[in-house]
Amino acid sequence: MKTGSQKPERLVLTVEETAKVLGISRGTAYVLANNGSIPAIRISKRRIIVPRKALEDFLSSADKTRDQAKGGEKNAPHCPH
Repeated sequence: MKTGSQKPERLVLTVEETAKVLGISRGTAYVLANNGSIPAIRISKRRIIVPRKALEDFLSSADKTRDQAKGGEKNAPHCPH
């Protein structure tokens, strides 16, 4: 039994993995990656990767933009803990 030998979290996702995370089709994910809607890096003619941090930042900024469009976070529904 190995202890403390967990794989480090990968820094990048494939477009297919990104599609699963976002709940969209593979084809839609490729379209969004190719047109720049999803932060992606083309590392070869056939390979596109999505940096995990860039995707998280992208989603976070989309949440903030949505909240601002609704009138700010103070108008967001309260979630009791």
